[in-house]
Amino acid sequence: MIPDFNYEILYLVLFIILKSTTMTAAAKSIYYFGFYLYLTGLILMVAPNFLLSTLQLPETKEVWIRVLGVVVVTIGYYYHRSGAESNTLFLKNTIATRIFVFLSFAIFVLANYVSPVLIVFGVIDLAGALWTWMALKKGE
Repeated sequence: MIPDFNYEILYLVLFIILKSTTMTAAAKSIYYFGFYLYLTGLILMVAPNFLLSTLQLPETKEVWIRVLGVVVVTIGYYYHRSGAESNTLFLKNTIATRIFVFLSFAIFVLANYVSPVLIVFGVIDLAGALWTWMALKKGE
């Protein structure tokens, strides 16, 4: 016997794919950044010590890192949905905050608070901010 196929999931996946192809480049930059935040947040929630050891930070059994993962997933949702809805005001506001993340991470590294590996995450934020900024400039 063939099991019932859940068409609702298929429709949802198709909606996400088709919706992403009709967005502006600036909206796509935020939309995809949301998925990056989802992944990072889920790792913090499920396997935080994997990320901490990658950043050469001490491992922990404290719950705070998992709580941070919940916050990151939530912020990812804001990015994902704002990109899907082409929320231009949100797109513009993320540019400064993502540059701030890069600068903060760079200062943490220069102050020897963390391993230079953290700069990789800052560069991802900076690249996303530049992508959004250039796409908004091009669209104006």
